[in-house]
Amino acid sequence: MLFAASIAFSPLVPAMATEADIVNVRVTQTSPGVYRFTVTVVHDDIGWKHYANKWDVVAPDGTVLGTRELLHPHVHEQPFTRSLSRVKIPDGIRRVTLRAHDFVHGYGGKEKMIDLPR
Repeated sequence: MLFAASIAFSPLVPAMATEADIVNVRVTQTSPGVYRFTVTVVHDDIGWKHYANKWDVVAPDGTVLGTRELLHPHVHEQPFTRSLSRVKIPDGIRRVTLRAHDFVHGYGGKEKMIDLPR
């Protein structure tokens, strides 16, 4: 039992990455009904097989209004911030949720619900 515990805490054993979390969101209205989202994500990217690969802007009914694809791991850039412009938000929607996704866990990390500026 002692041997197993020493392996589990060894610095030579790689840490397992957790779900991708949204940690900050800035949103600006660029024209009526159109927004730019600047989103900060944190995830323990470990390489091409396990990294945060996108984040979404989601309406209250679950409709995905925009997706920012992340095309490579950010192993040495944590947290990282990326933007998505020209997101059209239908009339009547005043609040959206931002969620992140990674290749291994899918969705499931911390989300941010934000009110849209008017």
